[in-house]
Amino acid sequence: MTPHAIWADTSVSALRAADHLLLALAAELALPEGTFGCTHLVRGERPRVALSFTLPSEPLLRTAEERLTAQGYEVRPGVPDEVGRAVVYPGADALNGTLTVGELLTRSAIGRVTVLGTPGQPPAGQTLVTHGHVRPQWQGGELVLAAMPAVGGTLVPFEVADPTPCCADH
Repeated sequence: MTPHAIWADTSVSALRAADHLLLALAAELALPEGTFGCTHLVRGERPRVALSFTLPSEPLLRTAEERLTAQGYEVRPGVPDEVGRAVVYPGADALNGTLTVGELLTRSAIGRVTVLGTPGQPPAGQTLVTHGHVRPQWQGGELVLAAMPAVGGTLVPFEVADPTPCCADH
């Protein structure tokens, strides 16, 4: 990742709300292609989700920092940790519907796909059904999408947009 990064502390405690906030801020800031926007879980006495923005240039970084500060966010340099969950990243908008693993890797900044419970990467021709929700995570400086097997030999991202709460039927 580029060194042009800042993060904003928030009072948001749920990933879904943090995703919406990050996407709204990215739209407000009119962030260019090449920008990464990630969520980061902050633990401790006040658990919450922080947002980071990695931008392609120093001037864009300063502009984003000024605008976020003006909106009342506490902004710090860098990222809060190295395992951010990417919401905004190059190619994210091109990952809707059904595509192959190879297409996902070609169309986006995602560098690797892993499948839960299996060694290595899936074949490039393996079908992946995204449901419009693809949230890779930084691992060792590379964006990695965790996927899981699904019906008909396809894959789906491990994280779903609308998870069923634990014990929802009790």
